[in-house]
Amino acid sequence: MSDPEADAPDADGSPAVVLLDVMPNGRPDDDRPQYRKSPVAYGLGTDAFELYELALDEAADVSVSDRIALDGPEVGRYHEVSFDDLTRNAAAEIEYAVEAIVEGDEERFVDFYNEAGPITLRLHQLNLLPGIGKQLRNKVLDERKRRPFESFEEISERVTGLHRPKEVIVERIVEEIREEDLKYRRFVGYEE
Repeated sequence: MSDPEADAPDADGSPAVVLLDVMPNGRPDDDRPQYRKSPVAYGLGTDAFELYELALDEAADVSVSDRIALDGPEVGRYHEVSFDDLTRNAAAEIEYAVEAIVEGDEERFVDFYNEAGPITLRLHQLNLLPGIGKQLRNKVLDERKRRPFESFEEISERVTGLHRPKEVIVERIVEEIREEDLKYRRFVGYEE
């Protein structure tokens, strides 16, 4: 993946997020009078899957699941937050947002199956994916030696036992977002 400081560029080259929750009347725990509150949103970076709190422009017309540029006109300022800082609505949207990001950039995640390598002598990056043990990992490695995978559908056709390769990636990314104390990370905040 790439630099977590610069999430996947939007078409105009600026980092992008998928919105998880939009609060047009500001944060509910903000005790200031309504006229002093500004619209707030939570977003998930499209590259390194970092979580952000965004102060939105008063005129921003955005909603949950919209993809916007962090440096775009809708966003006044932003900062990284942890999973525990999210609203319940934002936390509930994470899986849908991750799935949309993975579907929208299928080649990048299929390449993970093509390029994943060992972490230690006993642990491979493929073993980080839920449900992939030694046998399934070896089937993936054997098949990718024959020729690289080109789609999730091709992975599930060529690797017997791996029926939902996209969902497995989504599940791992969501786990990495929610669990801050994981020993190995491959998607969230990952730099190559």
